[in-house]
Parts: sequence; C-alpha cells; structure tokens
Amino acid sequence: MNLEKVVFGFFIVLAATLNFGFFIGDIDRPELHHVYELAAALVVSLIATALKFGDRTQIGAIHLATSLVADLQLIAAAVTWAVAVHVTGEGMTASVTSSVVSLSGGALFANIVSVVLLIVETVMLRR
Repeated sequence: MNLEKVVFGFFIVLAATLNFGFFIGDIDRPELHHVYELAAALVVSLIATALKFGDRTQIGAIHLATSLVADLQLIAAAVTWAVAVHVTGEGMTASVTSSVVSLSGGALFANIVSVVLLIVETVMLRR
C-alpha cells in the first residue's frame, strides 16, 4: 500500500463528499446550506488540487483539470455568497441560494468525474 496514493484518494473522495453534503437539500432554502460546509468543501478541494500537481501522466492531467474546475465553481459560489451577504446586503434569498447551490453542483459533478477517474485508474493498475 502506497501512503501517497492513500492520501491522494482520501482528499479526492473527501472533497466529493463535503461538496455533496453542501449541495444536498432544497436548492432555494438557505437554512439547508451552511456557509461552513461550503468553506470546508473549498478548502479540501484546494488541498486535493495541490496534491494533483505532481502527477505527469495523461490521467493526472485530467485529474488536475477536474480539480481546477471544482475549485473555480466553489470559489464562484463563495464569492456569490459573500457579495450577497456583505456587499449588497441582500442576504441569502432564494435566488442567491439557488445560484450558490447550482455552482456547487457543477463542482460536485467535477468531483464525481475525478472519483470515477480514480476508480478507473485503480482498476487498470497492474502489479
């Protein structure tokens, strides 16, 4: 068992599960989507991205691309939330919450692609 691969897989799966935890629930109900869940998903996604920089294979490039997409989506969601709450003073209305959750849904899709790639890579591994 390779510790580096374990840590890599752990952060990929953790990023996906945290993102899923934030995403799940009615899209327009802010009380079902907590800001700390979004923050945790973003931080873990950024860590997962950092771990993907060392891989120089083709599948590593796709891993990095999916991670960058997830990061971009989660950053956009966090900025949307921050602007609505702290800049415009609008607060977390149903419309703003829908936008934030939709952006996190895009990140979730990218994370799912990354998990599928990890599984495919593991299955194709020859000893």
